[in-house]
Amino acid sequence: MNRMTDMNLVVLDMAGTTVADGGLVEQAFTAAAERLGEDPATMIDYVRATMGESKISVFRHLFGGDETRAQEANLVFETAYGELVSGGLIAPVPGAAEAIADLREEGRAVVLTTGFARITQDAILDALGWRDLVELTLCPADAGGRGRPYPDMLLAALLRTGVVDDVRQVAVAGDTSYDMLSGVRSGAGIVAGVLTGAHDETALKEHGATHVLASVAELPGLIREYEEHGA
Repeated sequence: MNRMTDMNLVVLDMAGTTVADGGLVEQAFTAAAERLGEDPATMIDYVRATMGESKISVFRHLFGGDETRAQEANLVFETAYGELVSGGLIAPVPGAAEAIADLREEGRAVVLTTGFARITQDAILDALGWRDLVELTLCPADAGGRGRPYPDMLLAALLRTGVVDDVRQVAVAGDTSYDMLSGVRSGAGIVAGVLTGAHDETALKEHGATHVLASVAELPGLIREYEEHGA
């Protein structure tokens, strides 16, 4: 049995947390809206507020439950984002790959999650050369179709890795309010917000962050301190 403070499963968001995409989500959304003949200005505030959520869920809301239109919009969005990724417009958050390497060297399982579709997640991993960086990557479809703010991907990570005895031995890090909500709803012991992405410290704390870090590079140190002191 592991000690309850042994955080042997670490689940990390991608865009904004481990991956710096320079606002490509908004760029891809704008491109998608324009290709569909929609005015992106009427929708962008909702897109910003729901950063981290499964993109198909965002489009379902924006198009009032019209599934055909939502699926069309999502496909155009994913294509536009993939084109931007392939154009070399993403990079690792400074220190992210090193932090992941540190966590794995300490014997922890690390899982990368996203609100994007699998095809887009794979494009990001390929662009960064991250295919072998972690044990497991998950998108909403890998966890039954529901993305954040539901806890499904985090719980899927726990079930698939089998490395911890309790959800409280899971550490989560993300840059959005929805990352924090999914972490809280999963019961994770550490729900760390990072300030390299969409939402600020106030929003992260309001949605349940147990800690707020400048970046994911600080996460290994936080986990070691948590294991030593229990908080």
